[in-house]
Amino acid sequence: MLSKKVEKALNDQIKMEGNSSNYYLALACWADMNGFSGVADFMYKQSDEERFHMLKLMKYVIERDGGAKVPAYDEPTVNVKTATGVFQDLYKHELAVTESINKLVGICLSENDYTTHNFLQWYVSEQLEEEATAKTILDKIKLMGDDKSAWYHFDRDIAGLTVTSVADAGAGA
Repeated sequence: MLSKKVEKALNDQIKMEGNSSNYYLALACWADMNGFSGVADFMYKQSDEERFHMLKLMKYVIERDGGAKVPAYDEPTVNVKTATGVFQDLYKHELAVTESINKLVGICLSENDYTTHNFLQWYVSEQLEEEATAKTILDKIKLMGDDKSAWYHFDRDIAGLTVTSVADAGAGA
């Protein structure tokens, strides 16, 4: 059974994941409206992935006899003007999600909830991968600069991008 403190923290994370899904959906819409169909596809997938993260947390709370709450979501504010801005925002947002997951892990440890701590290790690894993906994309964007041909190829190829983080690659790789 979850402590009230852990249950509240998990529900806060559920809301963050749902807000993340909506935020990435808004970034996908911006990309679609500005001719970046590949970037839009990538962001639509990111939105779906965040929703999956939210549902996984909800199901866990219910499995542990807690009360999972479907939160009201904040309307996403998108102030990007370029595709580069989309990925800068993606990276900043993933850093904030990582910070939130880390705080949640800390709460579980302070409450001696090792079951939830163990469950959250998937999220810790996932965030490492999310940050690595965003950083890799920003590195590629930096290399491209303003080269329109490079942007054309980037937009075409981004929907299929996969990045393996150090944690996934294994220590001996």
